[in-house]
Amino acid sequence: MAHPDDVDFGAAGTVAGWTDRGIEVGYLMVTDGDAGGFDDGITRQEMAALRRAEQLAAAKCVGVSDVRWLGRPDGRVEATLDLRRDIARVIRQVRPDRVLMPSPERNYERIYPSHPDHRAVGAAALDAVYPDARNPYAFPELLADEGLDAWTVREVWLSGGPAVNHYVDITDRFDRKLTALRAHASQTAHMDDLPGMLRGWLSANAAAAGLPEGALAEAFQVVDTA
Repeated sequence: MAHPDDVDFGAAGTVAGWTDRGIEVGYLMVTDGDAGGFDDGITRQEMAALRRAEQLAAAKCVGVSDVRWLGRPDGRVEATLDLRRDIARVIRQVRPDRVLMPSPERNYERIYPSHPDHRAVGAAALDAVYPDARNPYAFPELLADEGLDAWTVREVWLSGGPAVNHYVDITDRFDRKLTALRAHASQTAHMDDLPGMLRGWLSANAAAAGLPEGALAEAFQVVDTA
């Protein structure tokens, strides 16, 4: 994901369901979120450290302990070859079956998921999945210098994009999603009705999925990349 809190807004309930079933989950944050927050009295370096700590706390709420960082500048992420290589490196290190990432497409129905950093990270991560991580001749230094063999990711889950083909019922895990988001106090403490805002999004997803009234769901586009 691009920033601390992105995974929790988009998928914390789903992640909690995965870890509950014994699935190992790791996070890769491309930036430290140093351009976030609302406090002029804190330096950007202090904000980055704060947001790292908040993300670690939020990850624990949903059963995740492996959190990695690339340290790119918040608000200035581009889908460069260097970023593709750095993401491909982590894919080869972790060897995941599934990669969750922001959608590289702009969502005109709801603009907030379409932050430029999100779209850049989505584009770079999708290219890192295919073709970079699986091709031993892409970024050959990863194999020659670091011993990282090629790895094929079986599927990608895109979050926040305009197309949706999969919903996850998180009704029973809503409280954990809310707790994870409240751990990002620098970003959410000012929100007067965070639960109500989340329920509005998630209930709309559940209705689109045909789930019963009162259900809450997270939405994704799942892409077969095997």
